[in-house]
Amino acid sequence: MKAVVISSSGGPEVLQLADVPDPVATPGEVLIEVAAAGVNRADVSQREGHYPSPAGAPEWPGLEVSGTVAELGAGVTGFAVGDRVCALLSGGGYAEKVSVPAGQVLKVPENVDLIDAAGLIEVACTVWSNVFLLADLRRGETLLIHGGSSGIGTMGIQLGKAFGATVAVTAGSAAKLEACGALGADILIDYKTDDFVARVKEAGGAHVILDSIGGSYLDRNIRALTTDGHILNIGNLSGEPGSLNFGVLMMKRGTIHGTSLRARSAAAKAAIVASVGENVWPLVAKGTVKPIIDTRIPLAEAAEAHRLMESSTHIGKVLLTVTR
Repeated sequence: MKAVVISSSGGPEVLQLADVPDPVATPGEVLIEVAAAGVNRADVSQREGHYPSPAGAPEWPGLEVSGTVAELGAGVTGFAVGDRVCALLSGGGYAEKVSVPAGQVLKVPENVDLIDAAGLIEVACTVWSNVFLLADLRRGETLLIHGGSSGIGTMGIQLGKAFGATVAVTAGSAAKLEACGALGADILIDYKTDDFVARVKEAGGAHVILDSIGGSYLDRNIRALTTDGHILNIGNLSGEPGSLNFGVLMMKRGTIHGTSLRARSAAAKAAIVASVGENVWPLVAKGTVKPIIDTRIPLAEAAEAHRLMESSTHIGKVLLTVTR
């Protein structure tokens, strides 16, 4: 089959379409004929040599796909050949086929386009596992999302509003903030010109902060936090160390969580996917929560998709599409 491999660590140009062995559905796995793959910041880090695939995963990137079931491994129930599905992966999504543990697969609701579904599961699992399972966001509380126009941000806005939270976002342009507002965000903050600490404190402070920026945001996040609040660090796009003010953190009884999804065990991922299926998927089926897709790009042009991702001009998800 064809897959996009990383010829060497470096810029987008190192992504090359190549022939690789077809995956096999081992016991407990589902073999998926890929329709599309989501592009994520983790893929960029892997391409640069900073985030290798976990042991046992394919070496080529890709943490989520949508497609149709081609084959079921021994012992798999609940799926049939031909089912429309999406899946959370440890790697290998930039390809024509993937094999994935059945616990990391969900059927795509009938109202969702199969290609667009490639932009659903990774962001849904990230937001749900952090904001709701870990930080226990409640109705009436305030959720602050940094990078509100990103794939994770657009999912976070929708889920926050669906569960009755006030949602504040930061973004770097009027167009991005307008898109966040259209999704229901209540407090729109241009991080280039506004002080997000002051804006959030005007609203009583943030009970939960979802942050992929890291670095200098750490100190400001603590100052924006309410008593007993939670900071969820899911990335460090700034590439900088942060300064931790223990005194303020302790006074607020705040909690800082550093989390990641990719390296978790199959059992842990299955538990998250099951919870997403139970709590988020009904909202997707009703159209309350939707995949927000910026651009579809052919698999062979993965380098262009990474350039777009690194430009940070997109709103929502960037997808790679597979044609046969």
